[in-house]
Formats: sequence, C-alpha cells, structure tokens
Amino acid sequence: MAGLKPAELLIIVAVLLVLFGSTQIPKLARSLGQAQKEFKSGLEEGMEDGEPEES
Repeated sequence: MAGLKPAELLIIVAVLLVLFGSTQIPKLARSLGQAQKEFKSGLEEGMEDGEPEES
C-alpha cells in the first residue's frame, strides 16, 4: 500500500483517531468516497464529450 510499513500505517491511524475522533472517521471516509465517485464521473463525461484540445 504505497510503500507504507505497518508501523507507519498504525501511526497514521492513531493520529486520525486523535484528530477526528472515532465517530467522525466514517463520515469523513464516506464523503471522500463520494467526492472520488463524482470526480470519476466528471472525467468520464469529459471524455465522452470528445472536445478537441485547444493549441
């Protein structure tokens, strides 16, 4: 996973728990997933339009 060692991953998870609390992390993950989904659909729409690049 992106070259992270287990110890580094554990530290990152611990910091996230301290910063956001255990109740906010699922909400944060859900909103990040929705944003990624919208970004991908926007990219696909742009590819479908087939607009030529301006040079």
